[in-house]
Amino acid sequence: MSDAPFPAFTIRQSDLASLVAESRLGDYPVAVRTTREVVSGGFANHSAYPNTWTVYFLVDGQWALVESTRGLRREWSSLDRLEKWLRRCGFRFFWVRNDIDFAETPGEDAVEEEAG
Repeated sequence: MSDAPFPAFTIRQSDLASLVAESRLGDYPVAVRTTREVVSGGFANHSAYPNTWTVYFLVDGQWALVESTRGLRREWSSLDRLEKWLRRCGFRFFWVRNDIDFAETPGEDAVEEEAG
């Protein structure tokens, strides 16, 4: 898997079953933390939760972004919900990529605990 997959094209979620049947998917799906694109109704609070999760699949050697049947990027409000969707689609494993949230680096306290 590349360090930073970026989608070259899109696929519809309804295409996944045929892509699996044709053995065209490679590697594991990548769950990606991203800025919200889809402005939807319902209970979503866009100002409080500007980020969301989406998913990329490796199709014929190129990364593809999943769209809904309406042609909008599929977004999930939590990684738990995305994981449930992936499992319903038959995927037991996936990678996680988060370019938005800060990744903590070990501070002096953590280094001292490891040494101590």
